[in-house]
Amino acid sequence: MTRRLFGTNGIRGVANEEITPEFSVRIGQAIGTFFGLGSKILVGMDGRTSSPMIKAAVEAGLASAGVKVFDAEMLPTPALQYAVKHLGMDGGVMITASHNPPEFNGIKVVYSDGVELDRSREEEVERIFFEQSFEQAPWHKLHDPKKVSSILDLYVDAVKSHVDVEAIRKRGYTVVVDPGNGVGALTTPKLLKELGCRVVAINSAIDGSFPGRLPEPTPENLGLLSETVKAVDADLGVAHDGDADRAIFTDEFGEVHWGDETGILVMEHLLRQGKGNVVVTPVSSSHIVEDIARKYGARVVWTKVGSIVVSRTMLKEGAIYSYEENGGIFYKPHQPVRDGAMAVALVLNIMASTGKTLSQLLREQPKVYLVKKKVKCPNELKEKVLEELVKKTEGMKRITIDGVKVLFNDGAVLIRPSGTEPIYRCFCEGYTEERARELAEWGVNLISEAVKKVSSS
Repeated sequence: MTRRLFGTNGIRGVANEEITPEFSVRIGQAIGTFFGLGSKILVGMDGRTSSPMIKAAVEAGLASAGVKVFDAEMLPTPALQYAVKHLGMDGGVMITASHNPPEFNGIKVVYSDGVELDRSREEEVERIFFEQSFEQAPWHKLHDPKKVSSILDLYVDAVKSHVDVEAIRKRGYTVVVDPGNGVGALTTPKLLKELGCRVVAINSAIDGSFPGRLPEPTPENLGLLSETVKAVDADLGVAHDGDADRAIFTDEFGEVHWGDETGILVMEHLLRQGKGNVVVTPVSSSHIVEDIARKYGARVVWTKVGSIVVSRTMLKEGAIYSYEENGGIFYKPHQPVRDGAMAVALVLNIMASTGKTLSQLLREQPKVYLVKKKVKCPNELKEKVLEELVKKTEGMKRITIDGVKVLFNDGAVLIRPSGTEPIYRCFCEGYTEERARELAEWGVNLISEAVKKVSSS
């Protein structure tokens, strides 16, 4: 079996158990060797308790390979990605585990275009790592890391340049922001204030133990956001994951809306304006996207799950917009990566231009009900479990581009192994809430039976 370091979205593992200082130095050497002697690499981190340790180790490995390290310190992932391209860096490294629980951390590697490495480049880094064919620069070509300031201001200004700032300011929106104790606290409140919004922030103290809620912005984690939106009579609520590349919204009534809903809202607004005729989205998204795109003569390109695949497909297909059901919104005029702050600005821009509330805008869309479930599965069994699931769904209408997506007349079930955790994910949609729950139960049972069978064989 081919040895792999990179999963769906970077390298992930438990801090100081899998992502150790020793490992981090070696992966830094591999990354530095990949980019080459004298390359300029921007390094940043999220607010996890282990991030400073891992960042220091990665920077040491990069320096050992003769790389010129530029230290962006603490910032959201999309801010680092924007700065890599804007400042003319050869690449970047972000220390983050994104939505994973507090004990995890990870390493994302960004290319010069601001997008994470594609699979072929990841494989080259992996080859260097496992062969230990590291570049070791002579003493006179070693460089001290240099601090880079003003990235957050550059990034926020860039986001603002893509929306009608004055139109948003005139509305005087009240927005509740829940960064979940993550680094989104450094940018989204600042952005909103500069857009003339009254900002109410919760869970806004950066804390790597995530005391307010878990880093993943799922409905069950966003009770405080919903209650606060209602209590302060806000127009909108928004929650980020740990590194703020995703955004999940509540309307003015505090109802949490999945990324599919806001993703399709932004998509239709852009298509209506004649901006683009191709939409890229992973198989985890609702099939309603096909119906909306067809209205405007647009084409949908389905991809495997993973923001890197989505970004790289966007560039290949010439798409200006993509979205993920987990709250990832990609707007190429800004940058072809998911960006939580850009998502907030785009949603506010639509509200301001139409004069409608978020609930009114979403009521205009076809309604589907979504249910997400997880089933534990050891990483070493995932491949065999998938083979079993393919057998169990043989003869059914399905898509097998990534996992198995079974299509029904009144809904769909996507079953796929997580690329970042020892679990199988089950995404279900139905035209009624009851049907969505039924399909979720069917999907979970299917996965559980497959895991049990493979485990005992």
